[in-house]
This record gives sequence, C-alpha cells and structure tokens, in this order.
Amino acid sequence: MRSTLYVLFALGTALLVGPSCRREQPASSSPPVVDTLAPADSVLTDAQPDNTYLLMATLYTQQSAEYRALCLQSFRMAREALLRDLADRSVNKPRALITDIDESVLDNSPFQAACILNNTDYPVGWDEWCTLASARPVPGALEFLKLASGYGLDIFYVTNRKDHLRAPTLKNLQSLGFPDADDEHLVMRTGSSDKEERRQALRERFHISLLIGDNLGDFSSAFHHTDPETRARAVDEEATNFGTRFIVLPNAMYGDWESALYRGRDDLDDRTRLLILQDMLVGPERLNGH
Repeated sequence: MRSTLYVLFALGTALLVGPSCRREQPASSSPPVVDTLAPADSVLTDAQPDNTYLLMATLYTQQSAEYRALCLQSFRMAREALLRDLADRSVNKPRALITDIDESVLDNSPFQAACILNNTDYPVGWDEWCTLASARPVPGALEFLKLASGYGLDIFYVTNRKDHLRAPTLKNLQSLGFPDADDEHLVMRTGSSDKEERRQALRERFHISLLIGDNLGDFSSAFHHTDPETRARAVDEEATNFGTRFIVLPNAMYGDWESALYRGRDDLDDRTRLLILQDMLVGPERLNGH
C-alpha cells in the first residue's frame, strides 16, 4: 500500500516540477536519446525539467511483476471477449480489431527512462527513439494479435504518432512479427488527436470486434480532452463495454488523465498547479462527507 501511494504521489508531483513526457506536443528535432545518468553535481536550470517524478511509474512498468500480470490479464480478457464475438453469427461485415500502439502493443518505457536520466522532456528525443525501432512488445500483445489474425480479423493500428514516423513504426512492428503491419493497417494522426473520425471510417467497412488501448480516448471521444468528472461519468456509462468490447492496458507514466486535472489549461504556474493538486486529494477528512 505504501509503495502504491508513493507512485501516486510521484505522479502527482509531475506537474509541480515540470511537464510530463506527453505525446500531444509538436515534433522535435532534438538530439538523440541518451541513457546515461547526469553528473551527480549537476544543477538543474529553469529550462531543464526535473523528471524524477516519473521514476516510480517507470520502474513499475519495467520491473514490477504486477504490471506484467495486469497486461497478461487484459489480453486474456481480450481472448475471451473475442471468442464471444466470433460466436455471434449475426455479424454481416468482415471482422476487425482496432488497437492503439504506444503502451498498448509497444513498450516505450525506455524513452520515459531517458527523460528521467537526461532531465529532458517530450518531444526531446521522441522522434529519435521511434526511429530506433527498438521498442519491445507489451506483455501478451503479440501473442493475442497473432491469435486474432489467425481467426481472420484485420488488425488496425490507430495511433497518434505523426505520419513522418510511419516508416520506423512499421519497421518496429514488423521486426517483432506483429500481424498486418503494413501501410493499409497503420492509421496515423494527420489532424486531430481525437481518434473518433478514424474509428468511424473503419466501422463503415468492418465490424469492430474489440478496441484495445491504454488511454480512454482510444475507445470513445466521450473521454477526449474532458475534465475528470466527465471522464468518470463516461466510464460508468460505458461500464458494460470494459472487458467485453474495450480492453484497457495499464499505463501510469502518462495519459489524458493528467491534462484532465487542469481542465485543458497549459498556462498554469507551478504554484497554481500545486494548489489544484492539493485540492483534488481525498484525505481522511474528506471521507464520508466530512
């Protein structure tokens, strides 16, 4: 329990000391990712983000057996949901599966580690990391997508990676043996980060058996750039779909949940961010209406 609370505390501290490695910012022409520690006597300047808040979240992803277990559990549920969908003989379109890429099928935690070790921030190094095409599979992802492909489903990778990263993204997926890793099945971001339009275009041609992602925006635009309360209500409204049509992968490192805390504002100073975060904490005095 204590370690879990520390993870939450560490994540919350993100917005006090600097922005996170979020995927929503402009592309970078920054130097390559380096995975060496900064000198012990180095002093951060105002221009250098202190990304140590990512430490526990990234270690949880890379080192905890719990993270691996959660991923395997998610893909086991995905298999059971897929078998139920395949048993539905009323489907009159070709079947397809839509999955996100980052933290859903590819593990980018080494990039997050580089942010910590180099005191850098997204988008610094992101293009270079993607170009390496060396991300490893999220536990269980490759096996499940091969299974789904074996049942005749088209696998569509709907990602918010920008189109200039198409070639290395395909190289990464292909090198690992992911099915349908080709231009037709890789649907990248060319406009809005809201994926709904891209999902709807696929629904016109296919019956979508499952959607897989680590961010609730991977499932519905109801979760796109909204506040925490709206997101929570949308989860309750979609409750029957989780584990049946929507398969959620764990990702404590980044996500829309963080920007939702600030209602989409990116102009807040550290003091204001601190006050917002403190006000959102639920301590003992707030339990039972006190």
